Amino acid sequence: MATLKGGEFLIKKIPANEIFSIEELNEEQKMLRDSAKEFIDREVVPQRERFEKKDYAFTEETMRKLGEMGMLGIAVPEEYGGLGMGFVTTMLACDYLSGTTGSLATAYGAHTGIGTLPIVLYGTEEQKKKYLPDLATGTKFGAYCLTEPDAGSDANSGKTKAKLSEDGKHYIINGQKMWISNAGFADTFTLFAKIDDDKNITGFVINRSELENPESLTFGEEEHKLGIRASSTRQVFFNDMKIPVENLLGERNNGFKIALNALNVGRIKLAAACLDAQRRILNHSIQYSNERKQFGVSIATFGAIRKKIAEMATGVFVSEAGSYRAAKNVQDKIDELVAGGLSHQEAELKGVEEFAVECSILKVFVSDLAQHTADEGIQVYGGMGFSEDTPMEAAWRDSRISRIYEGTNEINRLLAVGMLIKRAMKGELDLLSPAMAISKELMGIPSFEVPDYSEFMSEEKAIIANLKKVFLMVSGAALQKYMMDIEKQQHLLLNASEILNQIYMAESAVLRAEKHFSPESVEAAMAQLNLYKAVEKIITAAKEGIVSFAEGDEQRMMLSGLRRFTKYTNHPNVVALTEKVAAHYIEKGSY
Repeated sequence: MATLKGGEFLIKKIPANEIFSIEELNEEQKMLRDSAKEFIDREVVPQRERFEKKDYAFTEETMRKLGEMGMLGIAVPEEYGGLGMGFVTTMLACDYLSGTTGSLATAYGAHTGIGTLPIVLYGTEEQKKKYLPDLATGTKFGAYCLTEPDAGSDANSGKTKAKLSEDGKHYIINGQKMWISNAGFADTFTLFAKIDDDKNITGFVINRSELENPESLTFGEEEHKLGIRASSTRQVFFNDMKIPVENLLGERNNGFKIALNALNVGRIKLAAACLDAQRRILNHSIQYSNERKQFGVSIATFGAIRKKIAEMATGVFVSEAGSYRAAKNVQDKIDELVAGGLSHQEAELKGVEEFAVECSILKVFVSDLAQHTADEGIQVYGGMGFSEDTPMEAAWRDSRISRIYEGTNEINRLLAVGMLIKRAMKGELDLLSPAMAISKELMGIPSFEVPDYSEFMSEEKAIIANLKKVFLMVSGAALQKYMMDIEKQQHLLLNASEILNQIYMAESAVLRAEKHFSPESVEAAMAQLNLYKAVEKIITAAKEGIVSFAEGDEQRMMLSGLRRFTKYTNHPNVVALTEKVAAHYIEKGSY
């Protein structure tokens, strides 16, 4: 059976048995999860204050311990000193190691992701043998130098230059990078520069400890940041820094592609890094609301608090559903490509690239939700939430960076829809046929038969199928109007992205609930709650989009279609569902 294509969820009916969720972890994965959680609870939670007081040395010390446990080499192939585990397992480690402090989450993510993966994916055999064993064990730490003062989202506009030396043995690098995570304690630097007057950047890798002139690589002071306070973040300066020619990473002019593919992996891993943060914030909120008394009773008895708890729990359930579903899709594609004869290196590159749309969706949805969850956590704590004595204010500050990392959420929203459109135009994904079919459907007379929704989650799946029609209806009509100029219509693309994100995450939650839980379960209630909220958000985004570009009969027809495609036959009792979720977790005492 051929694996699913990236973005294909929009035009296919996905059966519940074809998605993967966290309930399906194998024994090895469960052991790794438990080991990661036990380490964080023992080594990190009691030392939370040290991270907030900018104890960079403690971050480095904790990273070394993770290296000794093998946690830094999970994605590194065994022949280079790593554990060579699959994509889902790397997501799992990132999830459970990242939840307590953004400082450690950033150090871990920067090292195992953008600090190591470019060498795994693009390094020569010699480069992999030289650099990966030390990175996998934490003997050396990695940093990734891409961003410059005038080159952020537009990474290819960087001004850092590389010039071949007269003897042809070295590249001489001059320039400046900023916001470089792990710069203060890293030894292995992946960096990007333009050779001569090349159009595109090129990647290089170097160990700081091996430089002929140590003064050719210098650093700014530690940045003082809103959050992630013990994450080492510095400017990096290259002053006639000599790099041997064999240290060029990948091919000349190919650095932008290396950067993009590293960011694709970074995006889905960033979603994973926000998961346990949400769980821990929720658990603190439940515990506090059970203990805090006002007017003679626990505040967990108040409807306003219960609503927050229910919505936070639902957010965790949905975030897990989308993240692990996509991780398994990537893993399946990698396995398929390896079986077809590709090297693991090539397969991983193509596997992640295939699901770049889903990676962007997850990055946006889960990081937005993590910030909202932290904000609601402060609110549950009330005045105490604003105090440094409770974990909430640090969680709020740390979560803020997630919406900027790995491309801002605005860039990722535009990217996801842009990539879909490009795939459709190249014929890789047939969005046109279903979009045309929807146009015909809108011209026809709607059916007035009441469907049979007696089967578990049947109405929810019917609604999701209709929400996909909303996306195709709006984006198809917009494409017809603007054609190649669609990229200039950022307001409209942002609306389309909101619809896209809500569909993917709502479908993930519904299919997870259908596959693993009963109709009366709290998980089913959360999937139904989330879908209801998703429908409301889609109505708003679609209406705004339609009115912006359609007029007269076309506008009336599309607005009528929107009403038809977002209609419930059996309206959910949102208050009852909310109360069911709240009661379950408040009584349980945790997620």
